[in-house]
Amino acid sequence: MSTSSTPNEAGHVPLEAQVGGHKGVMTTEDGSLLIKPALPVEVAFYQSVGTDPAFAPLRPFIPKFYGTLTLEGMVDPEKGLDGGEVKPIPGQDKDTIVLENLSHSFKKPNILDIKLGTVLYDVDATPEKKARMEKTARETTSLSTGIRLTGFQVYDLAANLAVNTPREYGKSIKASELIDGIGRFFPVASSSSSPQPASLPSSGTGLPARLLLPILEYLREDIAEIREAIADVHMRMVGGSLLIIYEADWERVEEGLKYLDEDGGSDEDEEDDDDDKEAKQRPGPPYAVKVIDFAHTRIVPGEGPDEGVLKGVDTTLSLLDQRIKQVKAAAA
Repeated sequence: MSTSSTPNEAGHVPLEAQVGGHKGVMTTEDGSLLIKPALPVEVAFYQSVGTDPAFAPLRPFIPKFYGTLTLEGMVDPEKGLDGGEVKPIPGQDKDTIVLENLSHSFKKPNILDIKLGTVLYDVDATPEKKARMEKTARETTSLSTGIRLTGFQVYDLAANLAVNTPREYGKSIKASELIDGIGRFFPVASSSSSPQPASLPSSGTGLPARLLLPILEYLREDIAEIREAIADVHMRMVGGSLLIIYEADWERVEEGLKYLDEDGGSDEDEEDDDDDKEAKQRPGPPYAVKVIDFAHTRIVPGEGPDEGVLKGVDTTLSLLDQRIKQVKAAAA
């Protein structure tokens, strides 16, 4: 994701459009990779997910993992991940994971972090933390619905800036108000024609219904597949999220939907193509959805899937169904 922040000595930049999770996530200077401080459990998750058959159903639905770094040094940006040289970063010695930046391919990304699960504490939590997290779950939408809208950003095309809704909003609303939050993240534009610089409306937030509706329908299909995958994994995931991104730029959305219509969706083989220049020139899907944040995820053989997380995914599907119905009504 593009950013105006100044690179540090190692050539990486604070992630400005972070809508959820802990602070401290960085990007490479070109924005294509995330460098995220990680607990040992999350490092172990990413290291094992590619080889452990227990995680196999989840593999297509998590960000690409490029390895770990110890931030006493950083990969030389001129030589890349395979360069073998590091630049020192004084005072930093935490292990980090290097992941794809899912928002990097979007021109104006709308981003939503949906925290999943009814249980907000790990098995090793102290009694005090367990009590505090149980109280938080009861007082927010987490316990009753399995989700909380952690935070989101939506582009205002008239102002040409991303408008952030902080995590306090998601903590303050009731279950019955979740659909209003989804509506705020998936707004319908007041005009059905593409905005032009000379005639931008005073409020330029949202896509026309004809563009928003297929994005919602594609997202619903993908999240239904994610639900099937989670149901097949015997795990407990505390603090995990669904990360949803979709393009705000109308022209890019038109191109992306045409790509989906012609090519039938994203092609993993094409994504792994070594010809990066050609890949960047191709239009891609106008949306993305992945499961993220595995600092407290563990395999529990024989104990079945995480029912609290499944409840959250079911709630998300229901909210999308409601929004699809609303957008269809707006398009009628």
